[in-house]
Amino acid sequence: MVKHQPLQVYERQLCLSCLTGIYGCRWKRYQRSHDNTTKWELLWSLILLFTFSLLLVWFYFWWEAHNDYNEFNWFLYNRSGEWSDRTVPILATTAAGFTYITFLTILALCHIAVGQQLNLHWLHKLGVTAALLTTVIGVISVNQMWGDEWTVIPISLQATGPFLHIGALVAVTGLAWLVAGQVARSERTRFQVLVVLIYLSGLLGLYVAPLSVTSPCIMDPTHLKPRPDVIGHQGAPMLAPENTLLSFKRALLMNVTGLEADVTVSLDGVPFLMKDHSLRRTTDVQKVFPDRQMDDASFFNWTDLQSLNAGQWFLRDDPYWMVHTLSQRDVRLAANQSVCSLEQLLRLAAPHNRTVVLHLRRPPPGHPRHDSWINDTLEAVRLAGVPQSLVMWTPETRRSQVRQEAPGLIQTSLEKQPPQTLHQKGISRLLLRYNQAGPQDIREFSRSNISLTLYTVNEPWLYSVLWCSGLSSVSSEAPHVLKKVPYPIWLMSPDEYCLIWVAADLVSFAMVLGIFVLQKWRMSGMRSYNPEQIMLSAAVRRSSRDVNIMKEKLIFSEVSNGVSGEELYVENGYDDFYSNRGVSH
Repeated sequence: MVKHQPLQVYERQLCLSCLTGIYGCRWKRYQRSHDNTTKWELLWSLILLFTFSLLLVWFYFWWEAHNDYNEFNWFLYNRSGEWSDRTVPILATTAAGFTYITFLTILALCHIAVGQQLNLHWLHKLGVTAALLTTVIGVISVNQMWGDEWTVIPISLQATGPFLHIGALVAVTGLAWLVAGQVARSERTRFQVLVVLIYLSGLLGLYVAPLSVTSPCIMDPTHLKPRPDVIGHQGAPMLAPENTLLSFKRALLMNVTGLEADVTVSLDGVPFLMKDHSLRRTTDVQKVFPDRQMDDASFFNWTDLQSLNAGQWFLRDDPYWMVHTLSQRDVRLAANQSVCSLEQLLRLAAPHNRTVVLHLRRPPPGHPRHDSWINDTLEAVRLAGVPQSLVMWTPETRRSQVRQEAPGLIQTSLEKQPPQTLHQKGISRLLLRYNQAGPQDIREFSRSNISLTLYTVNEPWLYSVLWCSGLSSVSSEAPHVLKKVPYPIWLMSPDEYCLIWVAADLVSFAMVLGIFVLQKWRMSGMRSYNPEQIMLSAAVRRSSRDVNIMKEKLIFSEVSNGVSGEELYVENGYDDFYSNRGVSH
C-alpha cells in the first residue's frame, strides 16, 4: 500500500523570494525554512550587528570631523611630503561599507519579522569580514595618528544629542514589532521573558537618556551672549590661496574682526607668511628653484621669495573643493599671488582696525636669524606703523623682553593655564584648539577677564555650540560660512526640552504597548495555520488562478506492488484533477 501526503499548492511570493535570495541565495521555496536559526548563523548575526554598530560610529566620526579635514590632510602631508585630499577615499569606502552593512542588517531584521531562518551567504560573510577588518584598521590608525580628533564625538553630541535621542527612540520603538512577534511565536517561557527584559531594559535606558544629555544650547534664550567674533585663520583660505594678500582681503570682506597668520623669517631678516617648513606645497619652487625645493623656507632671501608664484597651487590642488565657485576674475587674481610679507599684512589690517594674530616659527639652527628672529619681527611691526594694541603676540620665547620693548602688544598664550597664572605673566588672551576648552572652562576664563579664542571653527554647528557656551571669539578658515550664521542653529529652554522629552517617551510607550497587544492578537489566530499545507482540493476549486503545483514527499512503503503514480491518484479520488488539468492517464 502506498502512503502519501496530499499535493501542495503554492502561490508566488516574490518579496519573500527576493528577501531570502539576496541575503542567503535561497531563491527556491524548498530552500527556505521556518526552523530556528543555527548557533553558527546566530554568531554571524551578532558579528553583523557589531560591524553595523562600529561602522555607524565610524561614519558619524568622519561626518562630524568635516570641520578638520584640512588639518588631517596637512598632517599627512607633513608625514609623506605629498599633498592630496586623503579624506576622499576614506569617505568613499566608509559610505560604501556602511551602506552595504546597513542593507544586510535590514535584510536580517526582515527575516526575523517574517519568521524565516537566518542563513547569511558565504559571499556576504566575506563582505562583512572585510568591512569589519577595514574599519578596525581605520580606527587603530586614527587613534595612533590623530587621536585628539576623537573628542569631536562628545563635542558634536552637544549639538546633535537631543535629535539623535529622538531618532534612536523611533528606531527602538519600531523594533517592538519584531520583538513582539518573536515573543508571540515562541513557546518557550524563558526565551519570552529574556527577550522582553532585554528589550525593555534598552527602551528604559533610552527613556532616561536625556538625563545625561548636556548641551549649552539648552538654555534660557534671554541669557544668550553676543555673537562671537570671527578671526580669519590664514585669511579666507577656502576662497583664495592661504597667507596671501588676496586671502586676507577676502576675509576682510566677510567682516572678520581679526586676521591670523603664520610667520617665519627669511635669510635676510624679512618676516614673511608661510605655514609649511618648505615651499613645495604652496609655491612653484620646483619650477623656479628645482635644486632647492626641499630646503627650509627660511633659507630663501626675500628677493627669491618674491619671484615665486603662491597662487597657482590653489587652483591646481583645490584643497577645499571651492575653486569652481570662483569667478573668472577671482581665478586670475588667485593665479597671480606672491608670497606675502608680515609688513604687507599689517599695513592691510591697520586701516580697517583689525587685530592680527601672529604665529611665529623660529628659523632652524645654523640660520643667520636663528637668534634675532624676535627682534626682526618686532622691527617689522614698528616699520608697518600699526598700533601695537592690534597685534596679538603668541611666542613664549623672551616674552618678558618683548613686553619691555613693545608693551602695547596683546600678550597671548597658546597653552592652557589657570587664570591666576596667566594674570601673573601679564597674559590677557588665550588661543586654544576648540577641544581644549569646554563650556565650564569658557565661563571660568570669562569670569577671570581672560579673552578666549578657539580654533579652528569652520562648521555652523560647532560655532553655534561655542556661541551658546559664551565664547567671545573663534578663529576660522571659513569666515564666509560663519557669516551666514546670525543665530545659533537651535536653541531651546530647559522647559521646552523637558516637554519634548516627556512627550516622546509617552508616545513611544503607548506605541510599544499597542504593538505588543496587536502582535499577541495577530499571532493567536495564526498558531493553528500552516501556510505550507494547502490542500489540493482548494486548488481545484480555484482553477482560474495562476498557481504552481508541486508534488512533494511521496513516501512509498511498498514499491513492489507496481502501482504507478497516475493509478495512485485515480485510486485516491484525484481523477477529476487530471481531467481538469488536461492530463490523460
